[in-house]
Amino acid sequence: MPLDPQFRTVIDQLTAAGALPLVRASAQETRSHYRALALARRGDGYRPEPVGDVADHRVDGPAGPVPVRIYHPLEDRGRVVTYLHGGGWVVGDLDTHDPVCRRVANGVGATVVAVDYRLAPEHPHPAPLDDAMAALAWTADRYPGRPHVVAGDSAGASLAAGAALRAREENGPALAAQLLVYPATDPHMGMPSIRANAEGFFLTRADMTWFYAQYLPDPAGRTEPVVDLLRAPDLAGLPPAVVATAEFDPLRDEGDAYAGRLRAAGVAVRHVPGPGLVHGYFAFLGVVAAADARSRDVLDALDELLP
Repeated sequence: MPLDPQFRTVIDQLTAAGALPLVRASAQETRSHYRALALARRGDGYRPEPVGDVADHRVDGPAGPVPVRIYHPLEDRGRVVTYLHGGGWVVGDLDTHDPVCRRVANGVGATVVAVDYRLAPEHPHPAPLDDAMAALAWTADRYPGRPHVVAGDSAGASLAAGAALRAREENGPALAAQLLVYPATDPHMGMPSIRANAEGFFLTRADMTWFYAQYLPDPAGRTEPVVDLLRAPDLAGLPPAVVATAEFDPLRDEGDAYAGRLRAAGVAVRHVPGPGLVHGYFAFLGVVAAADARSRDVLDALDELLP
């Protein structure tokens, strides 16, 4: 189907205002730009989605305290989610993804622990994943007995998938599910959608090339299974997964392919495509109606996987 008309308008406006492409001259400038975009999307009349409670905390990490933000849902259904934000492993923080975490908390009735992991290029791989593992372990200890989901969007979904692999290999926390929203699974950027959706749809191929260069400065890192997920030799025994993709996303095909690889390995998979949508649509809640609707479909799919 064609690009959603509301997204067409948003992208045209951002382009005309000089807000796209996302990547600027340096990591710090790109972070500031991304944060300004994320906050500006909420508008003057923005009111955050109500949740039961929000509190900031710190957990012990491998290189010092890792900030986390804990969301309690309006209706607690006894689940817990460790959430890893997107942003190419370089940008994003607890504030940029606050609306997403609120939606996840209420959507599945879960306490959400959002993780402010270290960012590249100052902290390249494996630092972000190491912080994710520390937060995953803390969440499991803090909320024992709850079905535990590791979740993320974009780069955060890549970290979530890598964390699920490491948890299996390292006898880490037991996971009830993984939620992977338009995950990055192919650091070699070889899938057709990388070329077909290279420009004009919010995230670009050039953006991804730059993000990977910051996150994986050592080419050897691109072959590790927790990064090169599409070629990980063994996916058996991983937790059930919801994999959401977007039609006009450079990462669409690698997300689709990873869902297929999980299913072939015997993992229960709910694949939720995003017709007419672009990468990052979860960040446009309240702005694009189709993004709102599909976000609820994705969380409904996760809800069905959980006890």
